[in-house]
Amino acid sequence: MIRIVHINRNNENSKYSLLEHSSFKLRHIQHIKNTATDWELKLQFIESHLFIVAASGQGWLTLDGQYIEWQEGSVYICNPGQLVQAAAQSLDERGLYLLRFDIIKDYDSRTTDSVRPIQGELPFPIKEKIILSSPVSINALCENITKYLQSDDQLKQFRSQIYFQELLYHLFQDDLLVHENDPEEVLEYVKSYMEQHYQQELTIEHLAKVAGVSSRHFIRLFKKRYGCSAIEYLAVYRIDQAQKLMKMDSEYRLKDIASHVGYPDDIYFRRKFKQITGIPPATYIRNNKQKIAAYNPFNIGQLLPLEITPFAAPGDHPWTDYYKRKYGADLVLSLNSIEAVKREELLLANPDYIIGIDNMVSTEEQAWIKQIAPAFFVPWMDHNWREHVQLIAEFLDKTALADTWFEKYERKSRFVKEQIQYTIKEDTLLVIRVTGDTYHILGCRSLATVFYDDLHIAPPHDIDRLMPDHRVTPAELAKYDADRLVIILDDDARSQLGWQLLMQSEHWRNLKAVRNGRIDFLPTYPWIEYTAFTHELVLDEVLMLWRNRA
Repeated sequence: MIRIVHINRNNENSKYSLLEHSSFKLRHIQHIKNTATDWELKLQFIESHLFIVAASGQGWLTLDGQYIEWQEGSVYICNPGQLVQAAAQSLDERGLYLLRFDIIKDYDSRTTDSVRPIQGELPFPIKEKIILSSPVSINALCENITKYLQSDDQLKQFRSQIYFQELLYHLFQDDLLVHENDPEEVLEYVKSYMEQHYQQELTIEHLAKVAGVSSRHFIRLFKKRYGCSAIEYLAVYRIDQAQKLMKMDSEYRLKDIASHVGYPDDIYFRRKFKQITGIPPATYIRNNKQKIAAYNPFNIGQLLPLEITPFAAPGDHPWTDYYKRKYGADLVLSLNSIEAVKREELLLANPDYIIGIDNMVSTEEQAWIKQIAPAFFVPWMDHNWREHVQLIAEFLDKTALADTWFEKYERKSRFVKEQIQYTIKEDTLLVIRVTGDTYHILGCRSLATVFYDDLHIAPPHDIDRLMPDHRVTPAELAKYDADRLVIILDDDARSQLGWQLLMQSEHWRNLKAVRNGRIDFLPTYPWIEYTAFTHELVLDEVLMLWRNRA
């Protein structure tokens, strides 16, 4: 592992100041070439950073649902926790390389706080894609990395890490050539700068200097880009870091936590914490000591908005591993799918509360569960996703947290609506899920409610919004003929085949959205779930798909 030192101490606007206390360690490299069949990286939440170096062939990948057709001579960047899928065809001798690596924030000896810095993965400073100025040089470096990393000689393994640092240097150089004068890239850099230096005193004047613009211009640009001021963003980020410390089983004093996240005045910190979260910090700490179990998979997305990471949840659900990584819940109990076994697991775990869903659990099983701990089974069909969260909040005495979350959600949905209005205009939108060889139009009680109700995008005139989903044939899609399509494609082989058959049909090719190239994709999980947390993810995804895109 080799640490990158500060490249230019006199230039605070350099993106690479983020690397001053960061280390990069290559974990694994794989070279895929001359394949007789198509290569595929199955849909997965990745645990480490990943480079996909596209040296040859054709292919595509999705990053958190964003579909990208890859180009030869490019590198694609995936960060831990992202949902990634990729495929390639026609790979020659050059093929493609997959490099998995870690970024580790070093301990800063200059820090005098009594609280240790939070450990964990850092985001790579470049987003999504780098177009290479010299693909040949990068390919040669990848060849050397592969050769030396696979050696039994420890010195050669060490040399592979040196080649990896050289590869990073070339990637940073290529990115700098493209983005050094890009206003959006500068704002992203400043946001990352705040996240790296949140423990320090940061003023608008200082941040504007980092951005290289006047304070007045910086204030306007940041608010337009992110929907809040830079100081508001910094405060939310600091409180988020404080919450992470509070979730640890530690004896940190509140005064120490406040100082660690940049608030020397702990009284001001308490006031700011309540303003942002809706509850005082002492209440938050007390709440996090409660052991709350999610009996059904959808309960996870209902509890997270209430600042609750379930201590137990169904182990056969994709979300379970995801929030273990994202929220640091390493000790989460993975519940068995068999009711009798699950019941025994909960009995031994002795939870404070259990949250389930009424129509997913038999009346008899609900009675058994209520003997283990106070339990609430959400009335699923009688209420919408907002009411689900509110009912759980009332049961757990967390109404203030729910109110705060919904205020932030409404503010965010208004901001996203403003950001995409020049792209969407008066376009109609149809949301289609491909499952096996069937095609369903999504309506109520699905993520389509985010598009139609929160973002006020118009559905086609003939769609029945009151139906959760409506099965259609390719021929029937012509009846709706929306301006835009969002496709949710299940990742099993039957669904992939069903998608291929749909694309080959004449009915599909004649659709207005297909002819105009206005098709976007979301993976099945986690976006398909009808929960508060996943609907907020949809807002983030919409912003990536349609902000300022004609």
